[in-house]
Amino acid sequence: MKKTAKYLFYLVIAGFLAACIGIYSLYIYVKDDLPSVEVLKDVEFQTPMKVYSADGKLISQFGEKRRIPLSYEEIPQDLINALLATEDSRFYQHNGVDFIGILRAAFTVLTTGQKKQGASTLTMQVARGFFLTRDKTYIRKIKEVFIALHIERELTKNEILTLYINKMELGNRAFGFGAAAKVYYGKSIEELDITQIAMLTGLLKAPTAYNPLRNKERAMFRRNTVLWRLKETNYITEEIYQTAIQQPLTAKFHGAQIEFDAPYIAEMVRQEMIDLYGDKAYTQGLQVYTSITADNQNAAIKAVRQNLHNYDERHGLRENTNFLWQEEEEVPTQQALIEKLQSYKDFGLLENVVVTQIDEENKHFIFLRKSGDLGIVKWENMEWAKPFIDDDKTGPAPTTVSEVVNLGQVVSIRATDSGWRLAQFPAASAAFIAINPTTGEIQALVGGYDFRQSEFNRVTQAVRQVGSNIKPFLYSAALEHGFTLASIINDAPINQWDRSQGTAWRPKNSPAIYDGPIRMKVALAKSKNVVSVRLLRAIGVNNVIDHLSQFGFERDQLKPNESLALGSASFTPLQLASAFTAFANKGITTQPYLISKILDSDDHILFETAPTLTCEPDCELANSQVDEDNRAVSEQNAFLIADAMKSTIWGGGSWANNTGWNGTGWRAQSLKRRDLGGKTGTTNEAKDTWFTGYGPNVIATSWVGFDDNNRSLGKESGATAALPAWITYMQTALANSPKNYTPIPENIITARIDQETGKLTHKTNYTADFEYFIKGTEPTQYIESAPKVDILTAEHAGEVVEVEQEEIF
Repeated sequence: MKKTAKYLFYLVIAGFLAACIGIYSLYIYVKDDLPSVEVLKDVEFQTPMKVYSADGKLISQFGEKRRIPLSYEEIPQDLINALLATEDSRFYQHNGVDFIGILRAAFTVLTTGQKKQGASTLTMQVARGFFLTRDKTYIRKIKEVFIALHIERELTKNEILTLYINKMELGNRAFGFGAAAKVYYGKSIEELDITQIAMLTGLLKAPTAYNPLRNKERAMFRRNTVLWRLKETNYITEEIYQTAIQQPLTAKFHGAQIEFDAPYIAEMVRQEMIDLYGDKAYTQGLQVYTSITADNQNAAIKAVRQNLHNYDERHGLRENTNFLWQEEEEVPTQQALIEKLQSYKDFGLLENVVVTQIDEENKHFIFLRKSGDLGIVKWENMEWAKPFIDDDKTGPAPTTVSEVVNLGQVVSIRATDSGWRLAQFPAASAAFIAINPTTGEIQALVGGYDFRQSEFNRVTQAVRQVGSNIKPFLYSAALEHGFTLASIINDAPINQWDRSQGTAWRPKNSPAIYDGPIRMKVALAKSKNVVSVRLLRAIGVNNVIDHLSQFGFERDQLKPNESLALGSASFTPLQLASAFTAFANKGITTQPYLISKILDSDDHILFETAPTLTCEPDCELANSQVDEDNRAVSEQNAFLIADAMKSTIWGGGSWANNTGWNGTGWRAQSLKRRDLGGKTGTTNEAKDTWFTGYGPNVIATSWVGFDDNNRSLGKESGATAALPAWITYMQTALANSPKNYTPIPENIITARIDQETGKLTHKTNYTADFEYFIKGTEPTQYIESAPKVDILTAEHAGEVVEVEQEEIF
């Protein structure tokens, strides 16, 4: 007996040694393929990039995997209990491999022939999730065991559990329970009840098979199984269990909670982030804060869309052949109509509906919406619909509803203050950009009517002729070559014979009105084409190109011919707005930027834009500096051109004495602010229309045209097609901004001049006005024989002439 026991003892020892040797041999065999688990201490989950506005509102999210990493302290105890009850009840007892669980699973297989129990611990699942594939092979299982053992030596149990909760795939591109709570319930994990946590836990077994969005019955079964395990392991009571299993499934898909819509902005950020970080931008949980605010961006979107609809209505209703049934056909059921309407995409302010009833007596029509609701369009909201003939002409105004719409026709409507209004997708396109000229912050940007209809960003990608928007730069060059705002230039027709072509170049004013000798300031405000040509000739085209290039325009965009004076050069709205910043920024062009800062997933700042400012060292904004490298012109030159552009809006002269005149931007007088200025722009045949203008801390450019640059806007101009959007935007952008007049720079003086001749005068009636000059360039001759007061120095014999800046405009 003793001998038998001895042999058994030796056999056990031998078996143990053989097992140890076998395990060691397996370890040696797979050792070189085992990854280092040190990376788990500093793991970075693939978390999508989020783009925010300056005021912290989510604009967009980029990345295939939705993930919201949780710290251990943020994990609800109910979730921990659910995982332990269903996935690994001995998690806090084993060392990464539950040998008791393995034996139990093996016994089940031997006795039943079926694999009813799993043997993988949470730690083994972490090992597989981070380092291995899902291939069902023995060698993978062996590697899984060794990695799990190593993980247990390197990490605490709570660290392992946290990794598991943040790593596991739970369907619908949700990785980790933080993201799954948002995707399935639109809530944070701590807001979920035990029933919802059980549903998410049930997804671990098979995210597709038990997905509540695809298979509610199987999802309900799996959820209740998790609840039963919670009851069996005493984490919940019988009463709680019975109540929970009676609850319906409440899961539904929740996308990223976009707080406001700015897809052109989001796409620009995405492209810039890819340039900076490559594909890692999508996975590192980067938080990108832009310079725009929701209020400004929404105001710009509204301005662009409303303006395009207004333009569209002026040019008539285009033919519409979309019908859901014809007059001779049987009317489909309401449900059938709704289903057919679903195939029509809605863009911008528009909603597609079908006309179901026409009431000629009361002059309205009734329509059916995709929601099943009915609505009405009254005559006042459709009488604009003259038939479109071409870009210049429309047919006669309609007199009956049936001339506008027909039964069964799919039409577009939009909501207005006066009710639903007949509409159509605008044929023209638009762009709008607003920049803070001091810091370079892009405050708002709209690249078209709707990004979902066209991703082409016309702010950055549309290179269009700028027309008279070039003139402030030309006039700035004139100031550098001996001209002043009071200089007299002849506004008279030009006929230049071209011997090589046998033709005459005859640049014309638009409209073709010629005022004869005119002050340069008035010529800019009235946008006199022939004056611009005369100035270019006086300065020299090469000198003009040299001057324009100082504003950031590329020289190859500036062709050396006289048409340059009329805006034949082509730029993007972004280029143009950036160049205009010099006039509102003491002569220094500002480099626009969209990304203000980038944070990593732990809120550490990776990048922050330091704004470039033109101010003294005690400037309020921190980390700012003056960038003289971007100086385009002197502060005095910029001040004079900015002042001249105020006359584009406010004009001059005396209306009471029949000498009053308007600038081309007079419609902006509706804003009732004299601290604004700008310039219209219209190209030949109105293929491109512009308005660029400034106010306190803002430069904004509005462009309207067709994407097909061979097509004309018809009888339109920058004043009628582009300016209204600028005005609408400024109503919001300047709503809380006090009037702010630019301080008069050093070496700028004022002189009272005769409005007709530009010479000095001592008259104080309507024929005179104050004008600004760079010291040393002021007129020296008086229209009268001798002045009574030395107005150049504003002081004579102890008498001081005080001039309020507002009076000068």
